[in-house]
Amino acid sequence: MSQQCVTPRMRPLSARKSAILCVLDVGTSKIACLIARLMPAESSETLRGRTHSCRILGIGHQRSRGIKGGAVVDMDEAEDAIRLAVDAAERMARVRVESVIVNLTGGRLGSQLFEAKVNLGGRPVTESDTHRVLEAAASRTARQGRAVLHSLPNGFSLDSTPGIRDPKGMIGDDLGATMHVVCGDAAAARNLMLAVERCHLDIEAVVATPYAAGLSALVDDEAEVGAVVVDLGGGTTSIGVFSDGHLIHADAVAVGGNHITMDVARGLTIRVSDAERLKTYYGACALAASDDREILSIAQAGDEAGETHQIPKAQLIRIIKPRVEEILELARDRLKAAGFAPHAGRRLVLTGGASQLTGLSEAARRIISPHVRIGRPLGIQGLPESARSPAFAASVGLLVYPQVASIEHFEPRRAGGFLATGTDGYITRVGRWLRDSF
Repeated sequence: MSQQCVTPRMRPLSARKSAILCVLDVGTSKIACLIARLMPAESSETLRGRTHSCRILGIGHQRSRGIKGGAVVDMDEAEDAIRLAVDAAERMARVRVESVIVNLTGGRLGSQLFEAKVNLGGRPVTESDTHRVLEAAASRTARQGRAVLHSLPNGFSLDSTPGIRDPKGMIGDDLGATMHVVCGDAAAARNLMLAVERCHLDIEAVVATPYAAGLSALVDDEAEVGAVVVDLGGGTTSIGVFSDGHLIHADAVAVGGNHITMDVARGLTIRVSDAERLKTYYGACALAASDDREILSIAQAGDEAGETHQIPKAQLIRIIKPRVEEILELARDRLKAAGFAPHAGRRLVLTGGASQLTGLSEAARRIISPHVRIGRPLGIQGLPESARSPAFAASVGLLVYPQVASIEHFEPRRAGGFLATGTDGYITRVGRWLRDSF
């Protein structure tokens, strides 16, 4: 049996040090690269979990190529698009990028919970004990063909007392821990990392898209009380459930905004580019009284230049509405099947480019939860107006991730372990040791 595929682990970001970070949001519809300076800052009331303020130095984004359903399907095309996005950000920031934090949207994202216990013998809990029980939980996470993206301790228990955040110094007989593990397909993670590494970039961490979107768009109180983040991307719709300040569930379905565009292109027999334009400027999820009277001009595929046809706007909306409802119903059913339907009743936050479709919030209120808002990147300075939208929530969340990466726990890699790309040879390990040690 091959060993478990483990994505790179990020070194914790010191709360007292500044840093320049580069992140890469690789999606089905766009590839965005952000370069930012993180500076130590006092915590705010709404974003207490953040240790640094963040100012954007450079941004570059390109129409995605070689990506389908959040996974790489054409290595050369994906590499070219990544190079263009990174180059644009480098030129704007006037810095050279050597490493990036990247997100994973495809690859059948999923969650699992693992529990472990260790015996204390009635003595106080030490740092070594908490490490030991987390090691025991982490050791159970290996699954053939799956890559571990996040390993998040969700709490400790001491004898019959659950929900303990920090048990150190407490006395008991048995110390237990619950570990939430987010995984994706190993092949999808390997190919994504390979596309990035072919651009001569090191990878610092791979972050699940719904986790990144939640880090960017949720205020601390929402993450504490309970919220669901639904990121409606181009090729996938990913789901993150947050409670008690933690990500407690992640999931994804391989349907997104591009499927709406294809429905419009097929339904009206027009080019895909024209369908995207119609969806963006005139699309909606509900009919209005005036939609039958408003007329749109379309050029059908194959028509001679300049020849157009007239359709009522209502015809466009009747094509869009069923697909939007299907996506939201799939998200609702996934939440219900995982046992998180009550959380959806507290707060639903919509992110991703497709969440900007007119009337989508109202459709989500009807189908999933009455408490809905559109999530935009919070607490980031220097974002251009075009990037202050739900489409960039996951991109900005990748900049927040290093500030919380220290809470994750992973079983130390044994000799012979490998990174997802299979490139973790002797030279790579020596280089990493030099970087980590000096």
